[in-house]
Amino acid sequence: MPANLPPQYYELEREFKAERDPREKLRLAQELLRRMPKHKGTDKLQAEMKAKISKLKKQIVGDAKSHGDRQAPTHDHIDKEGAGQVILIGPPNCGKSSLIDSLTHAKPLVADYPYTTREPLAGMMTYETVQIQLIDTPPISPESYENYLSGLVRNSDLIVLVADLGAPSMLDDLKFVLDKLEEKRILLKAEVTEKPDDPRLSFKKAVLCAHKEYEDEDGAMRAKLTVMFPDFPMVATSILDDESLDAFKVMVFEGLSIMRVYTKPVGKEADFSNPVILPIGGTVEEAAVDLHKDFAEKLKFAKVWGEGKFDGQRVRGDFHLTDGDIVEFHV
Repeated sequence: MPANLPPQYYELEREFKAERDPREKLRLAQELLRRMPKHKGTDKLQAEMKAKISKLKKQIVGDAKSHGDRQAPTHDHIDKEGAGQVILIGPPNCGKSSLIDSLTHAKPLVADYPYTTREPLAGMMTYETVQIQLIDTPPISPESYENYLSGLVRNSDLIVLVADLGAPSMLDDLKFVLDKLEEKRILLKAEVTEKPDDPRLSFKKAVLCAHKEYEDEDGAMRAKLTVMFPDFPMVATSILDDESLDAFKVMVFEGLSIMRVYTKPVGKEADFSNPVILPIGGTVEEAAVDLHKDFAEKLKFAKVWGEGKFDGQRVRGDFHLTDGDIVEFHV
């Protein structure tokens, strides 16, 4: 039986064969397997591609069993925790680490000289009743780009591009960051509404953090950022200004396009300590599935409390919830 592979597959295969970065090669191999038609004619091809994927993973991570020694850790993947994974990127000494230090319990090395961050560091930021994972990263500059950053950026839910308002070279520094990511086939977008036609590309949603706001007294640097990034949400921050850090939290939460739904056992008070996290526009049924699949299947109806609803409004599983709603499930 013929494989009947689409033309796009062969184009991607040529890219895979030419690629030298093992992490990017792994991503392309996984995309090839995903795009491969699944029928008897491709059984052998699927098996070969799975073997290549396995070999690439061993090349990246290191096969400790076969070598019998301890391998250096890789950093291109960090398990997601909380309501979303948010990665901070930017040029040297832009203040990513100081933000992480101020917003989480993580303790990155913070200094007034560049390249102090050599490895990614994750910490949890609290926004009201939600925990959001922030990741500090090494800087991106002509002198430094860690290849594992590409994997981290692609895997994250939101990118925070950190600009140093006190740096005269701010715009050139940011342009280099954007150009470097584009070289790695990653394009930052204010909104991602569709997947790129080219499977080699990755569109990532990003927001802009104009850091060290007190060094931009007349707002001239912020104005330049607005021109360079006209559509991107932006917040000016300083580790000396708690209100600006609170505004940062709001921007990140809104940038994740998620909402909080609180559950209420029948006859009891609502639990505000551990919200169900859903994408904006999520339904009662999706909230029930998040709690337990079997629970969702037995759901008869729900009662909802929230803005724009009357208390205890009875709804069905396809009812669309909004941020802050309280749901009482009836099975």
